[in-house]
Amino acid sequence: MLEPKNNDELPPIPPKRYFTIGEVGELCAVKPHVLRYWEAEFPQLKPVKRRGNRRYYQRQDVILIRQIKSLLYEQGYTIGGARQKMSDDPEEVTKSAVNSKEVKSLVRDLEDVIAKL
Repeated sequence: MLEPKNNDELPPIPPKRYFTIGEVGELCAVKPHVLRYWEAEFPQLKPVKRRGNRRYYQRQDVILIRQIKSLLYEQGYTIGGARQKMSDDPEEVTKSAVNSKEVKSLVRDLEDVIAKL
């Protein structure tokens, strides 16, 4: 199975309250060790820790991880640059990720139309 290259290809987030680190890794196409590293680098990312120091992520954490992944892997930010962008204006990050998705969707639709012609 090919690993998704961008957030458009990621699976939808199921309607659950908590997710394990393995589930989040699959939902975001990121390995667990990367998620643990991002926790240290991004102060906004704070999963709930329960018995035995096990991490439980909530829906907003999964969305945040997808935004971080987009900044780093798709938009080419460094860790420091992504941290700065997220702390400057977190709403702007969400808007740019949404706009990026919309543009990609439109491009795909237009390519389909061209292929049919």
